Amino acid sequence: QVQLVESGGGLVQAGGSLRLSCTASGRTSSNYAMGWFRQVPGKEREFVAAISWGSSSTYLAESVKGRFTISRDNAKKTVYLQMNSLKPEDTAVYYCAASDFNTIVERDFGYWGQGTQVTVSS
Repeated sequence: QVQLVESGGGLVQAGGSLRLSCTASGRTSSNYAMGWFRQVPGKEREFVAAISWGSSSTYLAESVKGRFTISRDNAKKTVYLQMNSLKPEDTAVYYCAASDFNTIVERDFGYWGQGTQVTVSS
């Protein structure tokens, strides 16, 4: 089992920045890809970003390209989501997830954090 804990969410004005962190514990000896998803109440959870184990591959949703960056520090067992130029439509609960595959498909992520709220005011 892999346990994931997110941090770094909060309230920010439009145009501002936040950096989310997700630290893994438990069965972390295996290589795994990491991803970020977000969900707004009443809507389906959507893919935001993903990164392969060795950071050789990164994936970003079209809606966040040019504004968000995903990175990871395997020594710290932590993945980051740097969010710049935030917009009110970025408001959501952001979830960290881990997968045994390099994937952006939600169903392939078997481990999930509890989520952290990001609110962007206009």
